[in-house]
Amino acid sequence: MNKIQETGQSEKREEVTELVCQETDLQDGQMKEVKVQDQEVLLVRVHGQYSAVGSKCSHYNAPLIKGALVGERVRCPLHGACFNVRTGDIEEYPGLDCLPTYKVKIEDGKVYVSINKMTLTVTKRVKEMCTVKPDIKHTVLLIGGGPASLVCAETLRQNCYQGRIIIITKDSLPPFDKTKLSKAMNVDSSSILLRTSDFYQQYGIEVWTQKEVVSVNPNDKVVKMNDGTLQHYDQLLISTGCRARPMSCPGSELKGVQLLQSYEDAKEIHESCLGRKVVVTGASFIGMEVASYLSDKAASVTLVGTSRYPYEMSLGEEIGKMCMQMLEEKNVKFYMSNEVTEIRGESGKVKEVVLKSGAVLEADVVIAGIGVIPNTSFLAGSEVAVDSRKAVIVNKFLRTNVPDIFSAGDVTSFPLSIRGDQQVHIGHWQMSQAHGRIAALNMLNRPTMIDSIPFFWSVLLGKSIRYAGYGEGYTEIVFKGKVEDRKFLAFYIKDEVVVAAASLMFDPFVAQVAELMARGKILTKAQAQADDLNWLQM
Repeated sequence: MNKIQETGQSEKREEVTELVCQETDLQDGQMKEVKVQDQEVLLVRVHGQYSAVGSKCSHYNAPLIKGALVGERVRCPLHGACFNVRTGDIEEYPGLDCLPTYKVKIEDGKVYVSINKMTLTVTKRVKEMCTVKPDIKHTVLLIGGGPASLVCAETLRQNCYQGRIIIITKDSLPPFDKTKLSKAMNVDSSSILLRTSDFYQQYGIEVWTQKEVVSVNPNDKVVKMNDGTLQHYDQLLISTGCRARPMSCPGSELKGVQLLQSYEDAKEIHESCLGRKVVVTGASFIGMEVASYLSDKAASVTLVGTSRYPYEMSLGEEIGKMCMQMLEEKNVKFYMSNEVTEIRGESGKVKEVVLKSGAVLEADVVIAGIGVIPNTSFLAGSEVAVDSRKAVIVNKFLRTNVPDIFSAGDVTSFPLSIRGDQQVHIGHWQMSQAHGRIAALNMLNRPTMIDSIPFFWSVLLGKSIRYAGYGEGYTEIVFKGKVEDRKFLAFYIKDEVVVAAASLMFDPFVAQVAELMARGKILTKAQAQADDLNWLQM
């Protein structure tokens, strides 16, 4: 490639410019990965115009060239984050940062891309934010240290809010990537932090760790904490997430019965299971990921589930059976259509597990993955409405029934646009981040409705299942590829319409389905059954 160096008046303005392709190389709706010096750049042509942005997703650095380009945004093939290809801004989650943008110049039918030398190696961009002004007497209080609180705080600062922002979390760490805890349990805490302490200081975001809100008084706009202190708020976000459902059978209090909730829990489970006999109860996504992680570390891993196959309700029998076989090949034993009725111990420690079927399993450690409970007990007496599951009820603007109180993330029940505004409870990392953004905009009196498409992924033995949409109540599954070959795309059908899609080794089709859903496209059963998938606009 030809290389041009344009030197400005100062070193800071010095640019590297390279000829990357001919103008006729790309048609509208096409993208190409090119290089400027050693930096990979995503070159895109939309509506006859070229633009250039960073080539890697800001979430986990996935190559966006393998993603789905629809209109002016590209969706990551792995986890569904979306970026505007003109501005580089993140428009859908997961991830926090935007992409860098680069200058594009067309001369004599040739396309050139220029990058400032000072930012040549930068792969992500923090959106411009303000910081706190001490003389502004307004406080936004964010209860819970998860992704919803962090994105809410950042969105407020990105939109010129200069009042006080306080995040209160009972965790020992500031906001961290909780999705990694069940997939890679022995991680260093610094590697999972979403932002550094310097970041919070720079943008005036207070993070109070190891503090728990025990009550809310909306009349006085005050919360009380477990140490007895009170904190005033002008606007409040409830984003306390869910906690692991504890076991209730006899023996569940014995030493060695574990729940996975915190970073410390993950480390403790990892250390206590090395070379030991482990029983995981619950064939949930968490239970299966923990069994997968421990399969080559524990002396033995046994999983007990109440359904015939893991994920039977959510992903269907075929995919559940395949996932079970994957783990069986790594010597994980399954006792399905079963449950733990008693845990027996010796000297206060777990010794064996008794199942409903009468089977008795040797065990040193028992890990519960039997569901979650929304963290809302502190709202008793506050008049904040919760549903039958104790999730906080919000409208499309993430507002609760109490003025100036919003709620976001796993703790909420919210209206899902792609299901006719049906109230749903979805515990996805991506959705929590989307909630945080929408809550912030509505706090700022910029009316914005939640319309994100649910996107989820699970990792078993290094292989990722991707899922988009909302499949509850599906009546049929249409498969492309073969589940037994562990390479497939599944369409979930309800009332002749595709309501969700899942895949393994079939990227970026689920990302494409999500993007079409986000644009309001109705995907039909007939399309899913077609021999080709041209309708997916790949």
